[in-house]
Amino acid sequence: MKKKLLVAMGAVIALGIVMTMVAGSVPFLKGGLAAAQEMNGEDSTELVSTDQESYAVIAEAAVVPVRHAALSLSASGIVAEVLVEEGDVVEEGQMILRLRDTHQQAAVAQAEAGLESARAQLAGLEAGPRAQEIATAQASLDAASARLGRLEEGARAEDLSAAKASLTAADASLQRLFDGPDEHMRIAAEADLANAEAALRRAQAAYDQVSGREDISMLPQSLELQLASNGYDAAKARYDALFADPDDDTVANARAAVKQAQANLDRLMKPATENELAEAEAMVRQAQAQLDLMLAGIRKEEITAAEALVAEAEAAVQQVRASLADTELRAPFAGAIADSYVKAGEQVVAGVPVIELADFSAWQVETDDLTELDVVRVQEGDEVLVTFDAIEDLEVAGTVLRIKSIGREKLGDITYAVVVQLDEQDARLRWNMTAVVTIR
Repeated sequence: MKKKLLVAMGAVIALGIVMTMVAGSVPFLKGGLAAAQEMNGEDSTELVSTDQESYAVIAEAAVVPVRHAALSLSASGIVAEVLVEEGDVVEEGQMILRLRDTHQQAAVAQAEAGLESARAQLAGLEAGPRAQEIATAQASLDAASARLGRLEEGARAEDLSAAKASLTAADASLQRLFDGPDEHMRIAAEADLANAEAALRRAQAAYDQVSGREDISMLPQSLELQLASNGYDAAKARYDALFADPDDDTVANARAAVKQAQANLDRLMKPATENELAEAEAMVRQAQAQLDLMLAGIRKEEITAAEALVAEAEAAVQQVRASLADTELRAPFAGAIADSYVKAGEQVVAGVPVIELADFSAWQVETDDLTELDVVRVQEGDEVLVTFDAIEDLEVAGTVLRIKSIGREKLGDITYAVVVQLDEQDARLRWNMTAVVTIR
């Protein structure tokens, strides 16, 4: 059963008088034992007791939000933007601050591309070869086999005839460049140019007859003149090109064509070498193996290997996404921005607080004034009465919510922190307001 406070004013005053006398005329001020202790430089915690079964522990405390946190980033870097200001209300998960993330974004894009490639490869294996792919493999085998057969048998008569004809045509083209056009070509070009010139004159004469009309551009004579002019220009260009000396590039191309045709003919006329035959046979074997693999279907180990690649790619994506998330600071709970310690462009270090977030909808009281002698008399669940220095008319009942197990040195004493849950909330409460708790 919880211990109850028996506060006897007479007993307290008597005790104060005794202490005053012992201390050597130290004045006993309002507050009883606590005031006397403060005058002597002692801890402000007061233990009021009339016997071993009835007591009260009185200590200074501070008002704090029930939920608050000093937020920090998991990565170091330059702040790209701060998206909140002091006093702003944020929702859980809302982004508060972001670091420069150019490298992380590029890494994510690369990892996602690798994942898509791995998934496509796996899907292709699971689907098996398509009919078109099998047909392509068969065509490659047929082409390799035909080439090997031609090398083994030597050149066919029709292949030799075609090669000789190509060489003859290439030689003729080169020779025409040096000889210029023959008589027939000259006569044809001159006739072509003369006809085009005559057509242009006729069209011009017809146009001149109606040139005074306002709608001249809409008349057929205008179109006929344009067509005749274009025809003459084309005929003149052909005539000039026919009788112009060939440029160096044209001659070089013609000579290259002759050389290529001659090499092709020479190749056909001499028997295949051992290296050519060996190369052709290897190509046949390779094409046959590729076709056989497609026809046999995909092996289980290939599927397993492709699945492993997908798993590795997924892990890589998760890793780079986590790295990207480390450059973002999001609200772990809904609340208000109590304070901000950074600005855009500043360098931040991982683990160092940059934002103070708090939920101002609910308050509690915390004290670290309980010495090791006091804390043994306090239990979680004990009743508490809380008063506030700034709000004299406010008294709030509460309960000891939590007693920290580890003590800390304070002013030469080992003290323990105690958290008090308030039964009622008051809108006038503010963070770090001074309070006095009486623990019964």
